[in-house]
Amino acid sequence: MNPYSGTADAYLGRLARVIESLNRDEVDNAINVISEAWTAGRQIITLGNGGSSLTALHFINDWNKSIFMATGKPFRGRSLVDNIGVVMAYGNDNSFEDIFIEQLKNLLQPEDLVLAISGSGNSENVIRAIDYANEQGGVTLGLCGYRGGRLRQKARHVVWADVDDMQLSEDVHFFFGHIVMQRLCGYEMSTGSTIPE
Repeated sequence: MNPYSGTADAYLGRLARVIESLNRDEVDNAINVISEAWTAGRQIITLGNGGSSLTALHFINDWNKSIFMATGKPFRGRSLVDNIGVVMAYGNDNSFEDIFIEQLKNLLQPEDLVLAISGSGNSENVIRAIDYANEQGGVTLGLCGYRGGRLRQKARHVVWADVDDMQLSEDVHFFFGHIVMQRLCGYEMSTGSTIPE
């Protein structure tokens, strides 16, 4: 069967192989990095372009609400893609490559966590943000696909979906957010616990 035949079986089979190839230690380390930032009361700042921008926003939606509701401990999450006016202002007045770094100049404090998502790992605005966060004493986490690009080299912590396919990369990045949420909420499958919607 052609792996790109468009059938559910073909797509899900490819996704299953990507999931099986994931470095579990990388994933668990990334969860620990987020947990440490949350425990310390640091900001967790997400960013990305296109579909990755929506994943970055979805992370904060889930984490801010569900983790706080489950634990009573505030989750100081924010996304650099949720204010379209700010994004467009920096894009127009500076450049699209600066839409994230300029926001970080206003928001980032030392040891805050910057979580950048890029399928290719080479989006210039993402790389500028990661470079700035590293220079300012931030903690950086990159979620990437393909060969990992510059993001895989520059971020201090990485989750890499080793696949040359944007949709499969985005699938892996998306469900990573749900793993984080369940871990920090203290969800236990064995007890039948549930997380509020």
